[in-house]
Amino acid sequence: MKYTLLLLLLVSITLLSAQNVLFVNGSNESQFIYRTVEDSLHTYFNDTFGFNLACRNFGLGMKFIAELPKYSTEQTELLDELDSNRLELGWQELYASYEKDAWKIYTGITEESFGNGIVFRSYKDLEFDIDNRLESFLFSYNDVFKLKAIYGAIENPAINGKYDLAYGTDLQSPNFQGLSLGASAMAFRNLLTTNIYNQRTIFAGRLNYATEYIDLQAETAVSKLYHQPGIDTKNGKAIYVNGSYYFGPVTLGGAYKQYDKFQYRLNDLPTANYHNETLSDASATGEDEIGWQVFGTVSFTDGLNFTADYAEAFNSEKIKKMNDAFFALEYSGNSFSLLTSYSHIEKVDESSNSWQQDLIPALQTNFTWLKIPVQIQAEYKKVSKQRQEAESEHYEPKLQTDFTFKKLSLSLCAQSNWEEISEIFDSRYWASAQIKFPLFEHSDIILFGGKEAGGKVCRNGICRYVAPFEGLRVELNTRF
Repeated sequence: MKYTLLLLLLVSITLLSAQNVLFVNGSNESQFIYRTVEDSLHTYFNDTFGFNLACRNFGLGMKFIAELPKYSTEQTELLDELDSNRLELGWQELYASYEKDAWKIYTGITEESFGNGIVFRSYKDLEFDIDNRLESFLFSYNDVFKLKAIYGAIENPAINGKYDLAYGTDLQSPNFQGLSLGASAMAFRNLLTTNIYNQRTIFAGRLNYATEYIDLQAETAVSKLYHQPGIDTKNGKAIYVNGSYYFGPVTLGGAYKQYDKFQYRLNDLPTANYHNETLSDASATGEDEIGWQVFGTVSFTDGLNFTADYAEAFNSEKIKKMNDAFFALEYSGNSFSLLTSYSHIEKVDESSNSWQQDLIPALQTNFTWLKIPVQIQAEYKKVSKQRQEAESEHYEPKLQTDFTFKKLSLSLCAQSNWEEISEIFDSRYWASAQIKFPLFEHSDIILFGGKEAGGKVCRNGICRYVAPFEGLRVELNTRF
């Protein structure tokens, strides 16, 4: 309510003082889903209408979001009957801003970060459908030096209707011969189930250095957690270094990370590996983790490149270990391109006697056939697992073809899961088709039908994370 009143006040000031042209832009995204799953409501509808106004130095934006009901990214979370907590209908994600020269004042739903995000990042995670954005007041100055100050609140994940607090400031010095220094201070107050607030304070410093041949970033932070039942104080630390060196057609680089008791909701720790993998699927990044990464790229010719990336991580006791590797050779010509790659991800947890390895050779090519642009993606994923004494192994081959014919875009995909080649015809299959067609200059309709296993999906140049799905999905996207 307080943000609505403030927004109305700012809108009134804007309209009364406006003598210049009022700029308006926005979008509307509608989606109808029919999901073929047992014990489910089957049908879902959501619509997001958002707009932004800009006039003179003022800005205003908001979204009307309707989720009837909210579609879950969890495949096993079915809705037998409607629940009010899953229904949303109303104006959300409001913001207002005033910007003049190097100064800016902003209030509302905020996406912001300090440095690399180690200390603070207010963001929305589309992959896991997690919203970590603050409702805040933000003040910033960006000229000779950079200054940010923020004070905001975010809904408590465990207690409905209650909020946690976050406030802090970030300062970055002017760039002097490629070198700039930064410092951050943050405080977080989280409401516990015991109805008291704990408090976490963080102090950090960072260094950025960039020249024609070198690009270096380094950041370190320390934290203390107070008023947590069972302990007096809890100390944490984080170190992250990332650098690259460029000479001719070769780029070499590396990264190092060390995190100890430094995991909380409003930060985003770099994973320091190609696939952004966590040390363990059973624990959060930042509790106890050390790792390093090396990478390099060689350009043999204007159209031929080789990339290599390797990383390892482990906890302080070296009971949990992870390694991540990626190798790729890419050729790009005027009307033809070919990318062949190999990915390797392995995780070991001796405390639970578990092990998992993913091997993913892949191939992608783009060419023109009868004046029709065609893209083909193929991968053959092998997954090996060990849980206690039980061992398993299976394969996940995938083939996808994208066509573009005038205004029509068509994507066909087939994916499977089998344990033995002899069982290929008795295994699970996911087959799907998606058609995208522009109705008008700024409107597209997208029709999807079939089954998909979920995860990161790229179609016709657009990538996003999707939940496992079976059924029919119709989308209408409009921009203005």
